[in-house]
This record gives sequence, C-alpha cells and structure tokens, in this order.
Amino acid sequence: MYKDLLPVGSVVKLFEGERYVMICGRIVVPDGRTDIYDYVGCVYPEGISSSDDMVFFNRDSIELLYFVGFQDPQELAYRSEVLDELGELAVVDGEIVPVVDDDEIDTSI
Repeated sequence: MYKDLLPVGSVVKLFEGERYVMICGRIVVPDGRTDIYDYVGCVYPEGISSSDDMVFFNRDSIELLYFVGFQDPQELAYRSEVLDELGELAVVDGEIVPVVDDDEIDTSI
C-alpha cells in the first residue's frame, strides 16, 4: 500500500497547485484529524516558516515530478524494510497503527 513512496527532498507539482512542493515527510496525519496522507510537504523554495505552510497530499495528487530526493543505503533500506511492508493503517487516539485483519486494529505498537 505504501510501496514506491518518493524520498524526502523530492520536488513535485500538484494538480491543484501553482507552486512546487518539496516532500518533507511520509505517512502523516495532520493534528486533530484522522486522515492519513502519503506525504507532507512545504512550498519550494521558501520551506517551512510556520505549521500553516505544511501541505498534506497523496500520491494521486502529483501532476509532475521535478526532482527525486536523496537516496542513500539508509533510505533504500528504510523503503524496503519499512515502507514497502506496511499494509493498511488507521488512526487511533491520534497515532497511526496497523490494521491486522479487516476490522482488527493492532494497538500494541
């Protein structure tokens, strides 16, 4: 479900956006929400000056990829050992947790 996410530092243009967005996080939930987004980014080239500058979006919102972020052995290991192995996720008490079966949520993490 989360296989092939772009690395942090990647720069994209969103379908509904006029500016570039640089990815600065993956698999995130905005404070006070229950929606899980593939990415959080900031407007490029300015970056984050306040939490209001953060842009939450999913991979299907990406129109164009302009730059792929840094990929070293640590990033490649994280993607293959963590991100590629994630199944369905849910938000419980503000935390992202895996869904074990169709309706069972693992709260032991």
